[in-house]
Amino acid sequence: MNSRLKAAAALVLAACVAGTSSFASDATPPAKKSHKKAAPKGPTVEDQIQALRQDMQSQINALKSDLAAKDAALRQAQQQAADAQAAAARAQEAATSQQQAVMENQTAVNSLQSTVTDLKANASSLAITVSDENAKIRKEISSPNSLHYKGVAITPGGFVAAETVWRQHATGGDIPTAFNALPYEEADAYKLSEFYGSARQSRVSMMVEGKPSWGTLRGYYEADWLGTGITSNNNQSNSYVLRQRVIWGQAALNNGWAFTGGQMWSLATEDKKGLSNLSGDIMTPQTIDPNYVVGFVWTRQYGFRVTKSWNKFAVGLAAENPQILYTTSLAGNTPYAILGGAGNNGGNYNAAISASATTTYVQNYINVPGTTSFAPVYNTVVANTNIANYSFNAAPDLIVKAAIDPGLGHYELIAIGRYAHETVFPGVTTDALKFGGQTDVVTGKAVTAKATADGNFTNTIPLGGFAASARVPLGKMVSLGAKGMYGAGLGRYGNSTLSDVTANYWGGLSPLHNASGLATLEVNATPRLVIYGNYGIDYAGRNDWARSNATTLGSPTATFCPTGFTSASECTAKPTSDQIAAGGTWGGHWGKPSAAAVGYGSRKGSNAGCLTLASPGFSGGSTGYYPGGSCGDQTKDVQELTVGYWYDFYKGEHGRLRQSIQYGYADRQGWSDVTGVSAKGIDNMFWTSFRYYLP
Repeated sequence: MNSRLKAAAALVLAACVAGTSSFASDATPPAKKSHKKAAPKGPTVEDQIQALRQDMQSQINALKSDLAAKDAALRQAQQQAADAQAAAARAQEAATSQQQAVMENQTAVNSLQSTVTDLKANASSLAITVSDENAKIRKEISSPNSLHYKGVAITPGGFVAAETVWRQHATGGDIPTAFNALPYEEADAYKLSEFYGSARQSRVSMMVEGKPSWGTLRGYYEADWLGTGITSNNNQSNSYVLRQRVIWGQAALNNGWAFTGGQMWSLATEDKKGLSNLSGDIMTPQTIDPNYVVGFVWTRQYGFRVTKSWNKFAVGLAAENPQILYTTSLAGNTPYAILGGAGNNGGNYNAAISASATTTYVQNYINVPGTTSFAPVYNTVVANTNIANYSFNAAPDLIVKAAIDPGLGHYELIAIGRYAHETVFPGVTTDALKFGGQTDVVTGKAVTAKATADGNFTNTIPLGGFAASARVPLGKMVSLGAKGMYGAGLGRYGNSTLSDVTANYWGGLSPLHNASGLATLEVNATPRLVIYGNYGIDYAGRNDWARSNATTLGSPTATFCPTGFTSASECTAKPTSDQIAAGGTWGGHWGKPSAAAVGYGSRKGSNAGCLTLASPGFSGGSTGYYPGGSCGDQTKDVQELTVGYWYDFYKGEHGRLRQSIQYGYADRQGWSDVTGVSAKGIDNMFWTSFRYYLP
């Protein structure tokens, strides 16, 4: 503004100067004569210029003063504007601060309101919690789930069972079914049905659990009344009276490692999820029969296992109590071997024998001094019947297992390793014991070598195989399961407990190839009703011999040979009076040895009695009572189909009340004999169960 005023003043001054100069340069015209009176003389040009200059100077000064005043006013305005701007900034800052304060206050108010709401909710929740805790405390005092003692929780469990079974063909058992002893056709027991009512499957259990900072300590005990004192053994369920079902202790670490020892379900048995030895976590078939169903792979026995669990994967290694199941056909010339023996009487196992029988044989014939007749020479073989055999075991069974839970179903892979061993005396046979040292009067040759313990040795063979299982849910109601096992000497792990090994012709152990398979279907029709079906098979392969040195002698025939005979044709079993008068010697003669039934499922055996309907009688070489003679080679396979349901009348804080009916169809097939005939037996069975479980 000041600069513009200065420029305007300069412009005006320049214009005035220019005008004055122009005016001064004009030519002065000649003066006209006037006759008028001359006017008074005015100011000169110089005076006018001077006056103009003064006037302009005054204007310039006024302009300068005005400009100065305006500059001052401008500066004042600028200062006021700056002050106003600063004030506005301060006001804005104050407003912003005020807004922030307002927002903070609003946040604080909201937080306070939320806190108040939370406090109200917490107060209400606390009231509910206090009420629930009071109710829980009252419940734990009046009906606790666990009893607390010195830092551990003690949880009792079990159930009371009232159960029945009816079988079309009698087995002589109880609620459990001895599948490998189902009677064959034409046996006395096959013609009779059986009914049993029992409460022996009632069960008691107790869990003791403590929780140190590093993990969990557990001890578990479970028992029922299905044991039998004089026949308790180590074969499958190890059922010593009071029947110990499960007894174990465990240290489970927080990092997923667990160490467990005692009697428990075998690691080969299927779990519901991961790897667990808790009875409730074992995937047992839904049956009333405490021997479950054919094809189920299991034992309950001593074991020590180490497991590691992750979220969806678990692995385990177990060393478990071994036991070898042994069955063989050894007709006549039985090789002598020590596989095991009866429990030591007075020790921790059963008494040594239940019976001792002496069998007398005609060993040979001799002349009666002073007569022409003969007299038999007798020998005896003493046979003891053991209450329960125990195999002498080389090492524990080793089992490795991996379990996978990918989110849909449960899957397992299992490997089992075992050993069997025995002491064999190849030169010691039943024939040697009966006829050792005797000479055939006809041939003049020794019947067999004398019994001797020389040359005995220990025979050890490896056994084992693999198993796998899968369980897949189909929606929320249906579950399908499948399990299979195959290997040498795994019969003990199959539900029917078929044999693991047999004997070859010289007495050495030889493994059987076993297989088991089970398919299951479970339908949770309602929250109270479960319907189930199972089909399974257990199989033991044939392993037999019919070689020239697997023979039996049979009984001797009394033969008279004349003095100085040169040919066996001169000897006779029915001499004439003239032959006797001529003199000679009575003695025993053994015909050509016959092939013996040796091994398991021998094709040299006889099932002729299976087709005979004669009056009944006991055949000592077969299973059970059979008409007309032998019937019953060793078991080839057992198959079973079961269907049933469980219905819960009540399930709640007061326990569980449930009921079941089950039907079972079982088929036992024996191996065929020399003529192709095989034994078989079919049984139809019905069970009922009524149980009350502890809460």
